[in-house]
Amino acid sequence: MTAPLADLIVERPMVTDGAALWRIAKDSGSLDLNSSYSYLLWCRDFAGTSAVARGADGEPVGFVTGYTRPDRPDTLLVWQVAVDAVQRGRGVAAQLLDGLTARVAAERPLTAVETTITPGNTASERLFTSYAARHGATVERTVLFEAGEFPDGPHDPEVLYRIGPLTPTSH
Repeated sequence: MTAPLADLIVERPMVTDGAALWRIAKDSGSLDLNSSYSYLLWCRDFAGTSAVARGADGEPVGFVTGYTRPDRPDTLLVWQVAVDAVQRGRGVAAQLLDGLTARVAAERPLTAVETTITPGNTASERLFTSYAARHGATVERTVLFEAGEFPDGPHDPEVLYRIGPLTPTSH
């Protein structure tokens, strides 16, 4: 692993970051790419539950998008995490996830983090299981959406990772 970025800034995304987030997601090669419009909306409407990592030049090098679940407002659902290819292996994704959950927890009760991961996505599996370990939480895994539930062709199942309980001192 390369040295962490000492000058990394993790903060709320701005609408002007939407194009960079779309590019980073597109270049990831592993995420389901949403429309460019959706990344602009995400940066406007869900900035409070999302984060962008900026390098020394102020440009986005990674992001995490998320939202609090309407039926479980103490649960943050992480939608996507992506890091620019040249920055991978430096702990940027972990810094993003830790920074985002600390910010959300400072603003409202946060007892769990959820995400979905397709089987075989070892980078995401490592990111979220290591997050759970750092925060003293357990990970429950259940299939949220079976492969056959996706209407647009072949898709791997999406496994729900529920991480918790989180305590005020764990994030």
